[in-house]
Amino acid sequence: MTILMHVCRVLLGILFLCAGLNGYFVIFGLEPFIATSPEAMALFEFKYLLVTEKTLEIICGIFLLINQYIPLVIAILTPLVANILLLHLFLDHSLLPLAIVLVIANAYVLFYYRKNFMGLIERKPTSL
Repeated sequence: MTILMHVCRVLLGILFLCAGLNGYFVIFGLEPFIATSPEAMALFEFKYLLVTEKTLEIICGIFLLINQYIPLVIAILTPLVANILLLHLFLDHSLLPLAIVLVIANAYVLFYYRKNFMGLIERKPTSL
């Protein structure tokens, strides 16, 4: 179980680090080293959104690869992964298999660290 979690963590780290760096190639007007989705790029009308998302992807990818702050990283990446899945499910089917792999890997790491998130869903939290 631990080996699978490390494989999923490293896979997510590599994918998000590469996607973030690829996004900076687009931002700087260079030819991206990985094909980008035209539908996804159309959603980034304002460059600051692309810069923000790609910066988060790079930072989170690095933290995943060095095995630091994993619950925080998963909390940040889960909405991004959901958005990636929905985009490829409804607008651009070309990268749907990769989006499904992202969802599965993210869900497994989230499940592995589920105890770190249990305090967030307490009905009546305890006060300090």
